[in-house]
Order: sequence, then structure tokens, then C-alpha cells
Amino acid sequence: MWVSISRFIIRKRFTLLIVLGLLTAVMAYTARKAELSYEFAQILPMDDPDFVDYIKFKEMFGEDGSVLVVGIEDKNIFQLDQFNDWYDLGNEIREMEGIREVVSIARIYNVSKNDTVRKFDFNPVFASKPTTQAELDSLSELVYSLPFYNNLLYNKETGATLMAITLDKKILFSKDRVALVQSVKERADAFSKKYNVPVHYSGLPYIRTMISKKIAAELELFLFLAGVVTAFILFLFFRSFTAVLFSMLTVGVGVIWSIATIVILGYKITILTGLIPPLIIVIGVPNCIFLLNKYHTEFTIHGNKIKALTRTIQRIGKAALMTNATTAVGFVAFAITKSAILREFGVVASINILIIFLLALILIPIIFSYLPEPSTRHTKHLENKRMKKVVGKLDEWVHYKRRYIYVSTFIVVAVAIIGVTRIKAEGYIVDDLPQKDPIYQDLKFFENNFKGVMPFEITIDTHKKNGIMNLPTMRRVDELQQLIAEYPHFSKPVSIAEIVKFSTQAYYNGNESQFRLPNDQEKNFILSYVPRSRSGSDMLKSLVDSTRQVTRISVQMADIGSAEIEQLLPVLKPRIDSIFNPEKYDVKITGTSIIFLKGTKYLVQNLIVSLIIAVFVIALLMSLMFNSFRMVVISLIPNIIPLLFTASIMGYFDINLKPSTILIFSIAFGISVDNTIHFLAKYRLELKSNYWNIGKSVTMALKETGVSMIYTSIVLFFGFSIFTASHFGGTIALGLLVSITLFVALLSNLLLLPSLLMSLEKAMTAKALKEPLIDIYDEEEDIQLEDLEIKRNF
Repeated sequence: MWVSISRFIIRKRFTLLIVLGLLTAVMAYTARKAELSYEFAQILPMDDPDFVDYIKFKEMFGEDGSVLVVGIEDKNIFQLDQFNDWYDLGNEIREMEGIREVVSIARIYNVSKNDTVRKFDFNPVFASKPTTQAELDSLSELVYSLPFYNNLLYNKETGATLMAITLDKKILFSKDRVALVQSVKERADAFSKKYNVPVHYSGLPYIRTMISKKIAAELELFLFLAGVVTAFILFLFFRSFTAVLFSMLTVGVGVIWSIATIVILGYKITILTGLIPPLIIVIGVPNCIFLLNKYHTEFTIHGNKIKALTRTIQRIGKAALMTNATTAVGFVAFAITKSAILREFGVVASINILIIFLLALILIPIIFSYLPEPSTRHTKHLENKRMKKVVGKLDEWVHYKRRYIYVSTFIVVAVAIIGVTRIKAEGYIVDDLPQKDPIYQDLKFFENNFKGVMPFEITIDTHKKNGIMNLPTMRRVDELQQLIAEYPHFSKPVSIAEIVKFSTQAYYNGNESQFRLPNDQEKNFILSYVPRSRSGSDMLKSLVDSTRQVTRISVQMADIGSAEIEQLLPVLKPRIDSIFNPEKYDVKITGTSIIFLKGTKYLVQNLIVSLIIAVFVIALLMSLMFNSFRMVVISLIPNIIPLLFTASIMGYFDINLKPSTILIFSIAFGISVDNTIHFLAKYRLELKSNYWNIGKSVTMALKETGVSMIYTSIVLFFGFSIFTASHFGGTIALGLLVSITLFVALLSNLLLLPSLLMSLEKAMTAKALKEPLIDIYDEEEDIQLEDLEIKRNF
């Protein structure tokens, strides 16, 4: 089959170039339509009970993560000029398209009793800008006499105050949000500069927007770094600008196809899919190295360019197909999860790993068939004395110092197992950002002054129309709020109970001491002033449903992490049930924060399963190649140990197990096993050629494949290292830990694997190697006919 494929590629080379050129042009046009995702990716599956509850919550009360907050800490905020500018800032922002509401101390409402119509009126405290300091002082006293807003919009102790800006749903998940958030920031920054007061920004819309901008910037950075780093390494290997230029052209075409694939599949660029284009460069270049190495090797044997290219396709094609398939399996394991963001990443990555293999297999031979024959300078890298010396030293250790290799391996495994036990599975909403990042620092500002800005919601279904307006239910809501106040992670709640307390204060003409729920004697008088529909205020609309059967308690929380939430919820839920009898009330804990943090645990569990599946599938492929369970076991050992080593690093250095870091294991395993495939396939061939002489076969396999293994591992090591330039901790960890894993895997495959083959002798190797179901190297094709000599006996 591969003979026919090689002939087809060479004979139809012009036609193939035209077809690929046209297809790439179409893909380039399609890639221009790629869009960034402006949402936190859906992690939990659609049928997950918690996610179903969250969807119901949003249908009833709207988006809970639509508020952008702007905060300052300045006790001079009630100085006339400064306050009026804060007032104007809020009004300017409110008039911007895409802004639904702005609430601040300059834009708050007071509840007053209207005895004429026996209703409560909701009137702005500041109907217009104060004109004198005395007027402002009087109104500021009114603001501070309204406990409803204390620790919600201002903090008396620190002097901090915030402006809550609600974005319209239409713009919340569109690219227009970037420009809107930037406009808000520019206006607030002008206020900051004028009064020399630091302004802090947070809230999910702001965090999402800033992270999206960072993703876009890093995509360009990674593409540039991947191109520069791999091109430089290629030049060091081949000392040829031609080899570098056309290898980079090939992977560049692969990048275009990868971005177009995202568009064709209807996906958007996320923090994960944004990694795929540079990954294609890093993973694609080793394909080019194998092809060019084999081409130069073949050419030095017989000097026929076309023949060399044909044989390169025939002999590298099968091996490269299998190694790229195992790499793709490492990624496709993500596609079996129910998480949308991981499924998209797995599908796009696995498809394009196979695409870049086909592109390299077609383009490299065709391009070099049109170029002049390689000169001695171009093939000089085949006689790299330093590299041969390294491989020779490795062969010496394998033959004569295996005891030291095994002792070292045992020590590494023992230390690694201890480190693995220290791993913690925990994720934070912004934990991928460094602590010095302004987004992280601003979030801490709001946590220190207002307990946080992450949405935490509790819904209460009374199962009765107007049931939420019953005084006993109100008291239970208030009791639940007092329960929440016991936990330092939660901000002051906003609920119908707080509105009723505000109404009681209004009923008693604004007496601050009357901010409380009415008693049994007062309830009929006071509650009769509350509007019977939700038309009283936007706040009332957002807190109860149209039938007044269901209400919400809206709380903001600190970004405390998935582990602490997991410990908190089992304790909190029984205490809530002791207040609201589950037989009479249906209470749900939900909100963006809960869904995200629960999703982290869900992802970790699913990714562990995905890793196990990836190992199983790759083991199955290995069994097809070697037709031996024993050889599968031998091949897996050198690739499992690097994963243990990396996991121990995470344990010792407090790198948490979370979605971004658990990706490391499947990716690294899928790539590292490629070296094992190349080595064992060549080893099997050498066994037959050397009459089952294990020592000689190991030596020949090391010499034949060792240099290529080192070359490709160097490319992959430095290629993945580019991700350490990221702003995101998870991406940094991905780049660093995959690089370390691949380096350890290289040593393991060059030292431990051949040592095992040498030590286990024929019982585990020679006799175990039956005829494979999938043959990578055809031993008959591997024999050079020109090298055969016919000896005559006289």
C-alpha cells in the first residue's frame, strides 16, 4: 500500500500542490471568521442536576454574572467636587449602549411611605447633583442612615465604595462587550487620574473580558515563539535555511487548517482551543525532522533524489502514522468527556494532529523533489560525532550499568509515589492568574472590603402563590441570612427580607433603628404598602418571581476555591434544611460560582477517566503492533514512570490538580509513547536481522533511532516551554510540566526500556515477539539490494 502511496505522491506532485494550495486558500478565508469566546465555558453536562437548577434560576431571575463593579477606597468621596464627578461618572456610564443599570452611593433609592395612596415610593436619594457642601453633607447623613446599603455599596470602616454596573444580556456574551468594558474603564480611569485615587475593577463581565483579551494576545505570542524556537532548533540540526523554510511553511499551513477547523465545527477560541495552533507547530515539526532525516540518509546511500523521497514516504509513512495516531489518542480522550470546552479541544486537536501528519507526508517530499539534490553540507548532520558519542554512552550504560539504572529508577518511583500522595485537587475562578496581576489584586480589594464579587445564589420555592410574602417565611429568610453571615466568605445578602426591613424603616419615617422585619401586629399595615405586583422597583422584580412563590437570596462570595466549597456545602445544606423544612420548601444553592467550582471537580474526575482510556487505547494499538501482551507491558512502564514523576512535582511544589494541569498527563503520554514505538519497532526488526541476538539488536536500535528520538524530544521540550510565557498559571504549568515529562520520558525510553529488554532475555522479548498485526517496518524493504553481495565458492 505504501509503495502505491509514495508513487502517487511523487507522480501527481504538481496536481497535489495545486489542490492543497486551493484548499489552504479556502481554509485561510474560513480562518478569518474565527471568534473568541466571551463566556466562561460550560463545564457541567446539560443533564447535570446542578446545571439544570442553574438554568431554571436564570430563566426565572436572569443572569447572575452580569454585574461589573468599579471600586475606590477614599474617605473624601463626599467632598462636593469629587462626589459630583462620581455622580456624573455613574450617569455617563448609564447612558452608554449596552448598560442596563448603574447603582452607587450617588445612584441609590430610598423607600418612603405615601399615605395618600397607601404605597411605598422608591425615590432617588440624589435626584440631581448637590450644589453645596452643606446639601451634600445632609444627603450623606441620609445615605449612612440606610442600613440596607451598608457593606453592600459602601464600607464605613475602610471608606471603600463601589459602583455596580449591570450589562445588558445582548451584549454580555458578544464581542461588543470588550469595547463597552474598555469605555467604562477609560471613564473611571479619568476619575482616578483627576483625584489620584486608585480605581479597582472586577465582576465576572470584567474578568471574562480581560481574560479573553489575554487569550487573544497570547495566541499571537505563542505562534510567534513556537515559530522562532522550532525554526532555530531546526537550523541547528540541519544547518540549512531550505530545510527550515519549508518545514515552517508546512506547519504554517497546518496552523491555518487548525484555525479553520475551529470555525467549521462551529467552535470559538477559548483558553484551550487557543493553544492548538502553536501545538500544531510543536507537534508538526518532529514529522518534518523524521522525513528529512530519512530523506538525507537514503540519498547518501545511493544518490538518487526521487528514489530517496519515494523510500522516505514508504518507510517513514507507516511509523509516522502510528506515532501521530497515538498522539491524537492522547487528545481525543478529552473528546469523550461531557464538558464542552474539553470536548472541543480534544476534537480539534486530534483532527489536526492527523492533518499535519498528512500535510508533512505530502508537502515535504513534493517540495524537495523540485529542489536541488542535498549537498554534503545538508547531510553533514547525519555524521554528528557528539550525538553519536552520546548514543554510544547510553548503549554502554544499558549493557554494563543496568544495576545503576534500576536503582535510580526505583528511587525516583519511591520518591514520586510519596509526592503523588500530596497532590490536592482544587481550582479557583481566577487561580490561573498570578497574584501580581491587576485582575487578581482588584478581586482581593473587593474581597477585603465587600467579601467578594462572585455570585452565590439561594432560591426558595414555597410551593404556594404569594407564599414568600408570609411573615413566617420572611423570618425564615432572615434566619437563613443570619446563618450565612456566620461564614466570612459571604457578603451581605440581598433578599425580599431586606426589602421588607427597608420598608419597615420607611413606615417609621426613616428611623434607622426600625430596619427590621415587622411583628405580627405591624405586618398587615406595613405589608399592605408593598406593591402587589413586581412593578415596585427593578430590585423587587429581580428578587421574586411573578407569582411570589419563589424568591432568591443573592449573595456575593470570595473566590475560596473548589476544595473549600466542597467542604462548606455539605455543612451548610443541613443547616438550611433545619430552617426550611424540605417537606414544605424546595431550597437550591446555585449561581455561577457554585457551577464553576463544582465543574472543576467534575472535570478532574472525568479527565482521570479519560487518561485511563487513553492509556488503554494506546496499549491496544501497541498490542496490534507487537501482537504480544508482554511487550505492551514493557512499553508502558517507561511511559508511566514520567507521569508519576510529574505528578510528584505537582505534589511537592503545591501545584493543584485542576482542569488545566490534568491535561498534562494525557498529552504527555500520547507524545512520549511515540519514542517507544520507534525504538521497539526497530528493535523487533533488528532481532530478526541479527538472529535473535538481544544485545546487538538493542545496540543497533539505539544507534538507528536514538538520534532521532533526541532531536524530536529537544524540539518538543523547547516547543512546550514557550507556554511558560503565558499569563495563566495553568498554561505555564502545562508548558513546564509537559516539557519535564517528555524529558524524563526520553531518558526512560533510552535507558530503562532497552535495559528491560536486555534483562528479561528471550523469555520476555524474543519469544514474545510474534508476527505483528500492524507492521511499521517491512524488513524486506529495509534491506538495501545494492548492499547485497553474492559470494562465489571456488
